[in-house]
Amino acid sequence: MDVFGVMIGLVLLFGIAAFVLAVVGTVKAAKAVATKIGRHEANARRAVENATLKAKTFTKVGPPGQIAAVRLGLRTSLDGTRQVLESGLPQDGQLGESLALLGRLDAHAAELDGELRMLEREPDTARIAAKLPELRERAERITHSAETMRWAAQDRMHRFADDELSRLSQECESEAGALRHWDTSGESSSASASGSAASSASSASASSGSGSGSGSGAGSGGAVRAGLTDGKGRPSAEELLGLADPLAKLAQRLRKPSAGPTAG
Repeated sequence: MDVFGVMIGLVLLFGIAAFVLAVVGTVKAAKAVATKIGRHEANARRAVENATLKAKTFTKVGPPGQIAAVRLGLRTSLDGTRQVLESGLPQDGQLGESLALLGRLDAHAAELDGELRMLEREPDTARIAAKLPELRERAERITHSAETMRWAAQDRMHRFADDELSRLSQECESEAGALRHWDTSGESSSASASGSAASSASSASASSGSGSGSGSGAGSGGAVRAGLTDGKGRPSAEELLGLADPLAKLAQRLRKPSAGPTAG
């Protein structure tokens, strides 16, 4: 009974642990889905707002159109800088600091966008005319800061790409030189071959001068090296088959004069 109770307890513990893990996994999955949905919702809302502001810049005249243009330029500059920094972050970790600065700059831009949104609903045109230059100047400062970081990040990525391309070009040239190693080896082998040919020619001429002076080919022009396919100096078929000696003996026997008739 004790063993049976222990087994039941273990089964219950495993069941509770599996249930807890399932609940935790479900909660995490729900949070991830909610985060993803919230991100997509924010992107969709931003896209709709940008489209609305762009439409206002073309359809409205006067201060409302100017305010819409300032808000649109502010959003466009910040979004472009964020895209550049986030795209280069996997290759360059230093861009994380730039992203942190951009986040702080984005907070100031959000406050400014709220003030501009409130100014859009302001019925007093005199107040709009008084506040708009100041808000436009703040927007230009934020936009300039964002553009400065974006341009610096683009120049940095371009410089890294140029350096990597230079190193890669050098490696390719080194590999091409290694693949063409026969050029240098061919020059050294030709030089050694010419030197050996000159030494063999001088030795052959010395031996022809001290010899009997018979009209042999070796005495007149030196030894000629046999090639692989020219057939010179290669063994005959009889030598390869081992039939040279029997054939020579048979020829000698055939050349012996036959005995004449004996005198009666």
